[in-house]
Amino acid sequence: MGKNLKGKELGAGLSQRKDGRYSARFVTSCGKRVEKYFTMLQDARRWLAEARLEDERGNATGVSVGMTVDAWFDFWIVNIKEKTVRPNTVRNYRERYKHNIKRHLGKMLINDVKPMHCQIVLNNMSDDYAGSTIYQCLIALYNMFQAAFENSIISSNPVTKTVRLPKPIEKKTRVLTINEQKKFMETAYNTAYYPQYLFVLNTGVRTGEMIGLKWEDIDFERGIIFIRRSMEYRYSTGEWRIGPPKTKKSYREIPMTEECADLLRGLWEKTQLGRYVEDEFKDFVFINRKGTPTKNSTYDSNIVKLTKQAEIENFSMHTLRHTFATRCIEAGMRPKTLQQLLGHSSINITMNLYVHVTDEEKIKEMQKFELYANQMA
Repeated sequence: MGKNLKGKELGAGLSQRKDGRYSARFVTSCGKRVEKYFTMLQDARRWLAEARLEDERGNATGVSVGMTVDAWFDFWIVNIKEKTVRPNTVRNYRERYKHNIKRHLGKMLINDVKPMHCQIVLNNMSDDYAGSTIYQCLIALYNMFQAAFENSIISSNPVTKTVRLPKPIEKKTRVLTINEQKKFMETAYNTAYYPQYLFVLNTGVRTGEMIGLKWEDIDFERGIIFIRRSMEYRYSTGEWRIGPPKTKKSYREIPMTEECADLLRGLWEKTQLGRYVEDEFKDFVFINRKGTPTKNSTYDSNIVKLTKQAEIENFSMHTLRHTFATRCIEAGMRPKTLQQLLGHSSINITMNLYVHVTDEEKIKEMQKFELYANQMA
């Protein structure tokens, strides 16, 4: 039984410190000691009663009010999210927690997390991460604390309307100019991954969608490519992982250009001529000389070598998708049509993230304007 400074007993878990504040503490059902300080005795008693009640409620599911954010995330991701959402979503939650949330909040008691702590997590990402990644982190924060609130682990979700995305730093997205595109493809010609680079420039597919493409997805008669899956190599487990495309809108049909159709027919003929392919991957379109798919990161590594040879600025595999989108707009394609080809859920994503007007295109458009203005004079 604790006492105040005058020696009066206050009850189990309560005591008064030399500085006059009251201490309220108890041991949670998972063996964690929890202690808070208050200037008023009634506030200490109220908190202690509510904390014990919440701990009793949580004990039925194996969680408690005194657990850390680390402990809650481990419980939440395994027992709730892994059973209800796609593997890619779970992976994103894990990555954002490991790389961004854990170091700021992991050791804190879940009840002690305030909106300002969540804001700090996002603010510390602003210099090094894209806005879309910071938004993913915000979603992860909100969902993990909302689940804790709905299960009476915490009294409110700390991710409130006051927690906002930091102002993004403007970063110019890399898009190949027409001249750079020609130089790169000329340099890549007759190299191992030329077909893959050419395919993305003709379809705008994501790298994982290209790797996961099977021959059953190619309709030569109708000239259609069906995007039905995505595949990537997971270094953490040493295995290939096949999953659905990024979003529901990513399931789509892409008409083939003549260049794309010729490319795929050539690859099909090589397959029929007995090209070595491991049985596990015999149905996949893009197979390397070892008879397996090429790892996602290998394409980017190869691009580094090719850009040096071509004497152009380096870029990533995803730049080819950006470049496809930009060439489509330059050719006069309707943005709504391009949205469907790229598999975006929103036209804003298509226009804001993937379509970039090149300097050459600006010059051409101004020349059109000048010609029109001269005709009016």
